[in-house]
Amino acid sequence: MSVVGFDFGNESCIVAVARQRGIDVVLNDESKRETPAIVCFGDKQRFIGTAGAASTMMNPKNSISQIKRLIGKQFADPELQRDLKSLPFVVTEGPDGYPLIHARYLGEAKTFTPTQVLGMMFSNLKEIAQKNLNAAVVDCCIGIPVYFTDIQRRAVVDAATIAGLHPLRLFHETTATALAYGIYKTDLPENDQLNVAFVDIGHASMQVCIAGFKKGQLKVLSHQYDRSLGGRDFDEVLFHHFAAKFKEEYKIDVFQNARACLRLRAACEKLKKMLSANPEAPLNIECLMDEKDVRGFIKRDEFEQLSLPILERVKGPLEKALAEAGLTIENVHMVEVVGSGSRVPAINKILTEFFKKEPRRTMNASECVARGCALQCAILSPTFKVREFQVNESFPFSISLSWKGSGPDAQDSGPDNKLSTIVFPKGNPIPSVKALTFYRSGTFSVDVQYDDVSDLQTPVKISTYTIGPFQSTKSEKAKVRVKVRLDLHGIVSVVSAILLEEEEIEVPVSKESAGESAKMETDEAPAEAAAPPSSNDNDVNMQDAKATAEAPGAENGIPETGDKPMQMDTDTQVEASKKKVKKTDIPVAEVIYGAMAPLDVQKAVEKEFEMALQDRVMEETKDKKNAVEAYVYDMRNKLNNKYQEFVIASDRENLTAKLQEVEDWLYEEGEDETKGVYVAKLEELKKQGDPIEERYKDYMERGTIIDQLIYCVNSYREAAMSNDPKFDHIDINEKQKVLNECVEAENWLREKKQQQDSLPKYATPVLLSTEIRKKAEAVDRFCKPIMMKPRPAKPATPEAPATPPPQGGEQQQPQENTDANTNENAGDSGNQVPPPSTEPMETDKSENAGSA
Repeated sequence: MSVVGFDFGNESCIVAVARQRGIDVVLNDESKRETPAIVCFGDKQRFIGTAGAASTMMNPKNSISQIKRLIGKQFADPELQRDLKSLPFVVTEGPDGYPLIHARYLGEAKTFTPTQVLGMMFSNLKEIAQKNLNAAVVDCCIGIPVYFTDIQRRAVVDAATIAGLHPLRLFHETTATALAYGIYKTDLPENDQLNVAFVDIGHASMQVCIAGFKKGQLKVLSHQYDRSLGGRDFDEVLFHHFAAKFKEEYKIDVFQNARACLRLRAACEKLKKMLSANPEAPLNIECLMDEKDVRGFIKRDEFEQLSLPILERVKGPLEKALAEAGLTIENVHMVEVVGSGSRVPAINKILTEFFKKEPRRTMNASECVARGCALQCAILSPTFKVREFQVNESFPFSISLSWKGSGPDAQDSGPDNKLSTIVFPKGNPIPSVKALTFYRSGTFSVDVQYDDVSDLQTPVKISTYTIGPFQSTKSEKAKVRVKVRLDLHGIVSVVSAILLEEEEIEVPVSKESAGESAKMETDEAPAEAAAPPSSNDNDVNMQDAKATAEAPGAENGIPETGDKPMQMDTDTQVEASKKKVKKTDIPVAEVIYGAMAPLDVQKAVEKEFEMALQDRVMEETKDKKNAVEAYVYDMRNKLNNKYQEFVIASDRENLTAKLQEVEDWLYEEGEDETKGVYVAKLEELKKQGDPIEERYKDYMERGTIIDQLIYCVNSYREAAMSNDPKFDHIDINEKQKVLNECVEAENWLREKKQQQDSLPKYATPVLLSTEIRKKAEAVDRFCKPIMMKPRPAKPATPEAPATPPPQGGEQQQPQENTDANTNENAGDSGNQVPPPSTEPMETDKSENAGSA
């Protein structure tokens, strides 16, 4: 089973795997630890990751990047609209109000959802992990930002499904960092809590998490974030600064050219990194646009002044996180800074001033999330035994359930009369299950929604669940228990609805088993049965979290009374009246707003499989084309070099002409052919080239193999003629056979070698290396059994009778006078079995005789 952690970032992705010795970050095809989060669509195939990054400059409008900013967002989202201005590809609004990405693929205009594109990225990351592990990868853990809404989380799960992955958990990035930090610490306190603030400033966002650590556990105390405060925002400041400067100085507007924008953004990113280590830095780009070279220069102070609006926002999430955790700055013992955008010196200065302590960098800023995800996957997977470490995660939003009232007064007050209750308050543990009790006479629906969306910029309503149809056997409203689950991914859903009906039944019960009966009664009556329905028809029993957790004790936990039924000696049957709660499952239909329907997900899986197959075919075609090209250059070089003596001049000229013809074909009409055509071309060339190559190889190997045959012959001849005692047991005639075989092999070799030496190198050889090798094997096969014949065992000598100590001259008597049993044993040479004795004998005497 695979144990893999994926950190899919806005700019790059990292894959970590668990091994027996720990967590490793794996390398991609270019032996890099980070893989660009780019999917580039071409006329024949897709280029994903490192290949996509290489194609971006040549094909900017079909290179899809920053997919993390698009997934699960409505097209009208102001944040999304701001992001789209800086993206070179086309994004439009789909029929469902969510974005659609436009690209040219296989020569046609295609549209893809952000979820599909993320699925393509996951496929690439999965392939990287599989190559590294040499095993199939299915189970994984995926890092997500804490601010991802329900629809975004569902989109990530769908994207993983499209890629053939099964996420065991969507793990908050800051919590993954906290796990990677805490699990290796052996000095965590037993009782006092160690509070650590983790500040993660990535490519596009800032996240803050304050976690409390004790031995063997971590508890998330608060989450805060700013969705648009990351490294790219600092790049954007520099980009706009230099775009304006170049417009003024060089009269070029980079906004009119997608490629110029990409090049300037890439240069600004490098400039930002240089300013992190130097007080000033230059910017030079050759032929940026309109064949103009541009130059620029900026100091760190000027850069920080330009970035002031961004830097002023850094304190906001820090203050909110402290307040939510209920801590003061003094109670935060350490500050850990991670994320690719955290290297800006001005940010560290702000953090130092805020926390009154120097931020630490004990973790790898880019890899800690992937490592934490791999650790979480290892904890959830049975494959690895991991040190006991409990992760107490908290939910960053407040989720409520709303429904329509059912009473006459509710109906009169209009359709908008809605009741609601908060099911999962902010900070609720993940995972969690709650239950609500409704009193309804027929089908009804409930809405899952956010309690507050002021800073989420997402629709209030998440999903609607229709519960029913069902029928109650009684006239009054039926009691329906609805279970709502907040799962490991942070996704909320209604998982079940049960109709609870109390009915009286009469069952024959023996007095003997009355005790058992009474116990059964108690077990089967649920806790709510004791509470009569409220007089208000609209009342909803919101059960306490503990009472509704999926534990049998919670549902059936009515304490036993002190009355104990008496045991009776009789077995008489009696009729006992008994109350029983009948539980009936009610169907639940869900509608998730903005999510992919299961049928669409299945279609996307099939589409991804088709595209992956097309990519594979194109890669194989490219390999075959490269093989033809390599053969042309290699063979032409060798014909004029080491193969020169092994081919006659006319054949060499013919083959050289053929190679030139194929080379010209490759760069003209053969530029774009199928795999089969390239395979046929290579075979055609090899028909002429292989005989030359074989003559050369045979000539180079022949000397060594002849030496091996001569050594084999000489070894056996020497052994056959040797006076060594170890060969004395071998018959002289057998030795002569060996000598004859050696002479025959020598004669064969001499004759063949004379013929071969008389031939030119370009002629077909008469003495092939394979034949010499076979001859050596034949000599060895004939001679070895003779010369390695084992020496026969020495003939067994008759054993002399042992001379026991004198015992009154008994052994000197003739054998006829000894005891019969002793005589048999003494004379037994091992081929006879003594007859079984039926009475005790003089065993000492017989044992002595037998041992002789």
